[in-house]
Parts: sequence; C-alpha cells; structure tokens
Amino acid sequence: MKRENPALDKSYAFAVKAAKLAFQIQRESKEYVLSRQFLRSGTSIGANTEEAIGAQSDKDFLHKISIAYKETRETHYWLRILGDTELIEEETKEDMLDDVEELLRIIGSIQKTLKQKLM
Repeated sequence: MKRENPALDKSYAFAVKAAKLAFQIQRESKEYVLSRQFLRSGTSIGANTEEAIGAQSDKDFLHKISIAYKETRETHYWLRILGDTELIEEETKEDMLDDVEELLRIIGSIQKTLKQKLM
C-alpha cells in the first residue's frame, strides 16, 4: 500500500497543472520565453521533492527540499508575471498562486522541522 506524501502528491499535481497551462499559453499566445521559465520552475518543484525522498542523509534531504522551496518561490514570481502581462486570466493566476502558497507552507514546514532536528 502506498503511503500518502502531501508534498510529493501536491507538487506532482501542480506540475501537471503547470505543464498544461504553459502549453496552453504557447498554443494560444505563441509566447515561449515566460511560459518556458514557468514550466521549468513549476515542474522542478516536484522533481526536487522526489529527489529529496531518495536522499542519502538528512543533510542531503534538506538540501534537495530547500531547492524545491526555492523553485516554488520562483514559480510564484513567474505566475505573477504571467498574470500581470495578461497572458493568463486573473482567476487562473489566483488559483495557481493558491496552490503555490500551499506548497510553500508544506515544504517550508518540512525545512523548518528538519533544520531543528539537525541542530
């Protein structure tokens, strides 16, 4: 039986949504620079979270999960740019930002807990 892992599950689901949104922007607006930056950072969150699961030590895990956190922050930035340049609807921007902020809370909490454990 597979154990639930909110960080892994939510970052994967977000990556799928991010990819679909980036491809929609590329298809409809023929915009590739901002959408690719968003796609890269949005899918990197889950990839780094997945790597953290396979970490060889707590220190390695903290390093990988910290990268996931930074990628989440970057994704927050790109979403704001996409919304403010009107490449995506305001409602889409807000929905995606809600997801990103939830990921920031989850990943940030993991970071904080592990940092305290390592002290």
